[in-house]
Amino acid sequence: MANTARQYKEYQTAEQVKKVRVVKQRTSSFTLGEKVIAMVFVAFVSIASLHIITAQAEIYNTNKEIQTLETTIVSQQNINDDLSIQISQMSTYERVWEKAKELGLTLDESNVKVVQQP
Repeated sequence: MANTARQYKEYQTAEQVKKVRVVKQRTSSFTLGEKVIAMVFVAFVSIASLHIITAQAEIYNTNKEIQTLETTIVSQQNINDDLSIQISQMSTYERVWEKAKELGLTLDESNVKVVQQP
């Protein structure tokens, strides 16, 4: 009987050993270094994408300001052209002579002085 008890004990320990051996440790297919490299790559791509989007937003705002300034410049040039035309119309000899007559001025040829350009 002693032999049977011993066999039973050995049988129990063999089952326990088998149960312990059944538990497998899961190993990742990627090493720690590969995981770190992947994380650095993902971080780099994220930061680069954010930088590109920020730059595009700044470019868009700058282009919008440029367009606004160009329209302002065009409208101011139109105003300046209109004023130049008015100046040329108002500075004609006939108009000046009419205004002088309205104010009671007369042309005295003995009082006219000729100015030479240097």
